[in-house]
Amino acid sequence: QVQLVESGGGLVQAGGSLSLSCAASGTIFRVDVMDWYRQAPGKQRELVAQLRSSGSTNYADSVSGRFTISRDNAKNTVYLHMNSLRPEDTGVYYCNVIGYSTYSRRFDSWGQGTQVTVSS
Repeated sequence: QVQLVESGGGLVQAGGSLSLSCAASGTIFRVDVMDWYRQAPGKQRELVAQLRSSGSTNYADSVSGRFTISRDNAKNTVYLHMNSLRPEDTGVYYCNVIGYSTYSRRFDSWGQGTQVTVSS
């Protein structure tokens, strides 16, 4: 069982910055993908940023150039650094980690979500 604990959400003015973190705990053999999703009120959950074990990254067009996903392998933690925030970035942000807890046991875990509110 791999659990994810998120932190770092809050209220920020437009143009400001905020960083989120997501720490994974439990038995982890290998991490393949670390993602950040967000869900705005009345909208579907969308992928914001993705970081693969190869180091390759992928960003939603709406956040490209403003958000950066990174990780600390020693701490099994993934971060999302958000700059130039806009009111439309408001939502609940979830981290998602996919990997293996043993050689053959795959996991796909989600964080509890953290609220990010950007005021205009």
